[in-house]
Amino acid sequence: MKTTKIEWTDKTWNPITGCTKISQGCAHCYAEVMTRRLKAMGLPKYSNGFEVTLHEECLEEPLQWRQPHTIFVCSMSDLFHKDVPFSFVDKVMDTIHCTPQHRYQLLTKRADRMAEYFHSHNIPINAWLGVTVEAVSSKPKIEYLRDLEAPIKFLSCEPLIEDLGILNLSGIDWVIVGGESGPQARPMKEAWALSIQEQCKLQGSAFFFKQWGTWGSDGIKRDKHKNGKLINGKVYQAMPV
Repeated sequence: MKTTKIEWTDKTWNPITGCTKISQGCAHCYAEVMTRRLKAMGLPKYSNGFEVTLHEECLEEPLQWRQPHTIFVCSMSDLFHKDVPFSFVDKVMDTIHCTPQHRYQLLTKRADRMAEYFHSHNIPINAWLGVTVEAVSSKPKIEYLRDLEAPIKFLSCEPLIEDLGILNLSGIDWVIVGGESGPQARPMKEAWALSIQEQCKLQGSAFFFKQWGTWGSDGIKRDKHKNGKLINGKVYQAMPV
C-alpha cells in the first residue's frame, strides 16, 4: 500500500496488477505506462508487465494500517477483470470486512461482473462502489451500479473524452470528472464538464472536478499542472456524505 497523489483518495492498495483494454478510455492507460516503468526499474511485483497478476502477499497490507484511510483498491488493475477468479475477490473482501476503520473505493470498468459478484455476496459497509463512464458508450454501466445496495455509489468520468449528454444520477452519490493527461491526451471541452456539474447539482450528487489534464479549459495543450483544476475560477471537489 502506498500514499497517492490522487486527490479523491489517500492510499492505494494493489493486490492485483495488470489489465486489458476494454473501453475508449483505456487507449492511453496510465497504469500500463507506469507498469512498464516499474518493470524497467526492476520491481519484482511488476516482473510480469501488464499481464493480470494476483499478489497473495499483498492481501493483508491494510491490516497494518491502524489509522483510518480512504483506500483506492486496484489502481493498477481492475478487481473485476475476467482473469481474476471470484475466489480471489473473496480474499480481498475478507480484508475489507476485517478492517472497518478504513473505507475502500472499488472502481471498475467491468460493471456487469461486479454486479454478478455482489448479487451473491454481501457488500461491505465500508466499501464504496464505482464505475468508469468516460464516453456515451459506457453509460449502460450505470444501471448495473444503480441496482447495488452500497453505502456510496460513484461514477468516474475520467478521462472524459466526449459529451455524455443526459445522465440519470438517481442513486448515484458522487461523480468525479477529469481530463486526460499525457502526450497523446484527448482534449476535454469545458461544456462537457459544466453539463455534468449542473446535472449533479439538480439531481443531488456530489461533484468532484479533479483536473483539466493536458488540455486546458482554453483548448491549449500544456503541462497538466499549469492547466490546474479550476472551473470558472473555483475549485469544486465535493465528497459524498
